Amino acid sequence: MSDYDLQDFLFDLRGYHILENAVDAELLGELNAEFDRFPQDLGYGDWYGNAQRLDNNGWAGLEMQNIVEAGKPFEKLIDHPAWIERLRRYCGEEGTYVEGLFLDECFASIRRNGGYFPMHSGGQDGIVRNQFRFVNGKFRCGQVNILLALTDIGPGDGGTRILPGSHKSNFAHPVFARDFAERTKDTDEVVEGSIEVTLKAGDALMFCDATSHGATKRINQGDRRVVIYRYGPCWGSTRYGFRYSEELLNRVTPEQRRILEPIAPRAPGSGHGLKS
Repeated sequence: MSDYDLQDFLFDLRGYHILENAVDAELLGELNAEFDRFPQDLGYGDWYGNAQRLDNNGWAGLEMQNIVEAGKPFEKLIDHPAWIERLRRYCGEEGTYVEGLFLDECFASIRRNGGYFPMHSGGQDGIVRNQFRFVNGKFRCGQVNILLALTDIGPGDGGTRILPGSHKSNFAHPVFARDFAERTKDTDEVVEGSIEVTLKAGDALMFCDATSHGATKRINQGDRRVVIYRYGPCWGSTRYGFRYSEELLNRVTPEQRRILEPIAPRAPGSGHGLKS
């Protein structure tokens, strides 16, 4: 009997899967409480402890990068049981000499009325960092994302759009031929064949980054709150060059530290670190 199940089948077929009730009400409340503490007047590029506000030019909403440094609830997501074993299989290079995961990027996002994000990515470019591969019976993805909803995300809430199957595409969607800078001005752009993903607070969307994705325009009032953790093979490096603080590395569990720092820094005078 195959070790693979419906979740693997759908992830391979569509490039994404929804994890219902991924986190419980207690952790959900803790995460939202941390969001409530974010300074409302924090400017672009300003720091909040060891997290930094880095929005996508304003149209995506407020984005706090390196969010794992912004409170203990965010640390619990590093290796959360709802997704960690799948990620090891999908992008952890299992059974190889470079086996292990790495947290490529992690950020919190607050999208309010008018916020959106044009669709992008796709398998057509074959970018190693986000590619989808299945080789000799093994998933070998370059990056798999977890988008955790902290609020209900329904119609009008600025939900994520996914183009199912595009992680295997050989051609870019014709809409993508337009200049991306121009596309950011089109807040009502809809890519034919894409679907809008609805989530309940506590659900998570797991998707290969090669799958074309973006977000619809939020037309409702209030906040769309999500956290996004992007994982890849252990030999990667953080997208924006963040370095985790020693306080964080010393506080998390050994397994979490191996995800944050899978390859320990090597300095003159240190041991060789190799097995005999």
